[in-house]
Amino acid sequence: MSFTKVVIERETDSEEESSSGEENDQVDDYPSQEEEEDDNDQVVENEASTTTSRKPKTKHITISLKKVCKVCKRPGHEAGFKGATYIDCPMKPCFLCKMPGHTTISCPHRVTTEFGVIPAPRRGTHNSLEYVFARQLRPCISAIKPAVVIPDQVNCAVIRYHSRRVTCLEFHPTNNNFLLSGDKKGQLGVWDFKRVHEKTVYGNIHGCILNNLKFNPTNDGTVYGASSDGTISCTDLETGMSMGLINLNPNGWQGSSSWRMLYGLDINSQRGNLVAADNFGSLYMVDMRSNSTMGDPVLIHKKGSKVTGLHCHPHQPDLLLSCGNDHFARIWDMRKLEAGSSIYDLAHNRVVNSAYFSPQSGSKILTTSQDNRLRVWDSIFGNMDSPSREIVHSHDFNRHLTPFRAEWDPKDPSECLVVIGRYISENYNGAALHPIDFIDISTGQLVAAVMDPNITTISPVNKLHPHDDVLASGSSRSIFIWRPKEKFESELQGDEKMIILCGKGEKKRRQSDDESDDAIYRSKGKSLKTKKPSLKSSSHGRKRKC
Repeated sequence: MSFTKVVIERETDSEEESSSGEENDQVDDYPSQEEEEDDNDQVVENEASTTTSRKPKTKHITISLKKVCKVCKRPGHEAGFKGATYIDCPMKPCFLCKMPGHTTISCPHRVTTEFGVIPAPRRGTHNSLEYVFARQLRPCISAIKPAVVIPDQVNCAVIRYHSRRVTCLEFHPTNNNFLLSGDKKGQLGVWDFKRVHEKTVYGNIHGCILNNLKFNPTNDGTVYGASSDGTISCTDLETGMSMGLINLNPNGWQGSSSWRMLYGLDINSQRGNLVAADNFGSLYMVDMRSNSTMGDPVLIHKKGSKVTGLHCHPHQPDLLLSCGNDHFARIWDMRKLEAGSSIYDLAHNRVVNSAYFSPQSGSKILTTSQDNRLRVWDSIFGNMDSPSREIVHSHDFNRHLTPFRAEWDPKDPSECLVVIGRYISENYNGAALHPIDFIDISTGQLVAAVMDPNITTISPVNKLHPHDDVLASGSSRSIFIWRPKEKFESELQGDEKMIILCGKGEKKRRQSDDESDDAIYRSKGKSLKTKKPSLKSSSHGRKRKC
């Protein structure tokens, strides 16, 4: 095995002089007369030798630099990203599909996303009638599916909006142009992306990561938030005043073994309950009418494991879906909620980042797991013991990213289109970009991969608008709004985009024209002054104190 060799030259005067000095120190204190005569005879020779020894001499030292793999910690090879290409570790299977025998570059799932072989509507049917239908009648029936509109162009953005990376996004239910965002520091941002300069950030609500945001169904000016500081907040968006509903750490920091963090959060509007889950596997319920906790916490996942997500069924208020670090997604009946009483346990190979019911009918379940798989369970046509379809997709993240979560398109009546960011970068005209993927879960095919050459960071947080053809994506500390190019290119003249800079980017822009990768965009004749957005115009819900 050959390693890189580095040659270093150095002078050896000091070493030789020090060695000669050591030899002189070893001479006896009282030499004999014969030794003195010999020394006197050799004075000239010693002077000549010292003059020659003082001349600098160079020696070549060869050092071998051993390469150590960051994946398996073994020397001799490297693994990871080199530009836009991911180099696999030879000791590990393919990083994309987790299967041995090939590398990520030659992985067949980079060409076609499809992994499931049997479509969900015809899974497990083997009778003759189904065979005739599939062979003769099915090709003659045109699929009734609406045209897919993909928002593929950045329409506006706020660069460095948050002080830390974005962790969650939520559109306002009645104000179509209002977007709420949370970050790792616990800040809550309110942004009117139609008037891009009207934005504000509330930084005094939570102490650390804001993991989830949900609007009050009876008051669209109030939002609930679940944070890793162990609190659930109820915040008025007009005033920024907040009230705590739950505090799992009333005594403050007592060590990591006792610190409770809240991750999953959802609202059961028909029951009037708010449900949240922590990092110890427990579920908490809050009555939104009295803002008080209901009953004792219930263990819904393995004790000591994190519950990463919660989702209530859109039509059946008694059904609750949860997912966690114990490699399971579970379906619960809220009427008899107790430990070990789940209706179905959906097994995965690794941690489940998210699990959602389909938005229209609730008959399908979409899960995102860290084994680079999107799984779909169909409760009508499929068997809940195994997924109806598995789709290989790159979203195995490291600890410096917000977890990837595949989300449904709430406007799609066929309940087939989902959106998720991609981890492994691709080479697009020499640039390493991480696109946002739109996938058809009925076929497993990649519908579209949207990207912008100026966005070189990863976009793990993505949210589709419930009414408009708009995609909001959180990439690092910035937020981008995507719209269809064909629909809005007439409104934008040339390269004019409504892009603003915040924080340090604003100061850099005033000092010089040089900008970083996050600040490539330019705003045309717009003031960078921040304005607070107003929700009074369309907050027609009943306002009350939370």
